[in-house]
Amino acid sequence: MIYEGDCLDIMPTLADKSVDLTVTSPPYDNLRTYNNSLVWNFEIFQKVAKELFRVTKDGGVVVWVVGDATINGSETGTSFRQALYFKEIGFNLHDTMIYKKHNFANPSLNRYHQIFEYMFVFSKGKPATFNAIKDKINSCAGQTNWGKNTHRQKDGTLKEHHKKICNLYGMRLNIWEFRTGYGFAGDKLMYQHPATFPEQLATDHILSWSNPGDTVLDPFAGSGTTGIACIKTGRNYILIEKVPEYCEIIRERIKNNPTKEKEKKIIEKYKHIRYFDFD
Repeated sequence: MIYEGDCLDIMPTLADKSVDLTVTSPPYDNLRTYNNSLVWNFEIFQKVAKELFRVTKDGGVVVWVVGDATINGSETGTSFRQALYFKEIGFNLHDTMIYKKHNFANPSLNRYHQIFEYMFVFSKGKPATFNAIKDKINSCAGQTNWGKNTHRQKDGTLKEHHKKICNLYGMRLNIWEFRTGYGFAGDKLMYQHPATFPEQLATDHILSWSNPGDTVLDPFAGSGTTGIACIKTGRNYILIEKVPEYCEIIRERIKNNPTKEKEKKIIEKYKHIRYFDFD
């Protein structure tokens, strides 16, 4: 479902505890004007955060992709302030993840080039779902792990460790790297929006923290990438975007993406190629 309007007007119409997962990227310290539609400050953020807590199911997750501007030589730290506020209102800071880019937008002359953003993973209680993505090649693949006699007992004797063959693929780490830029992060229509994240980023979080048939929210939908990832993975989506031109991009992208009949084949393709663990 696509809503055209301000998320602070639309989220209050959603039922309590109706959303399994939110994957979103809010405005970053007014770095973009978004067709001169942007009104964003910490007070507005607080209202959005409280609404996210209300609509999130117990065990649900919010993935908050955010970065900081540099003003007068100092990073603002807004991302940390937001993370602490999410904790203050009842969310757990389940994980602080990193979205690493292959390139950077602006070279730095007196500091190392900035190539990452935060992906804060907040949970309402213990996460109800975690489908670990297992695509990291293990250096120990095919070997028996840690040999014999690795467990020291209270009496000083050694107990033989349970031996297990190391699998080829293991669970990935919490720094995720994606190709960005035109032609890499998604279809060409998405680049009509000034600030996007890669489709694979949204897909990987959706697969990790939700199950087919769950409801995923993006209150700052932008070009609709979260919705596209939901279509391809069999989730229901709620997209909220206030700029009419961006809503048209979303509708066009969704129209050009797979229909329900193709969803099962796409999910099976992802499961085989990227070694997703749905157990």
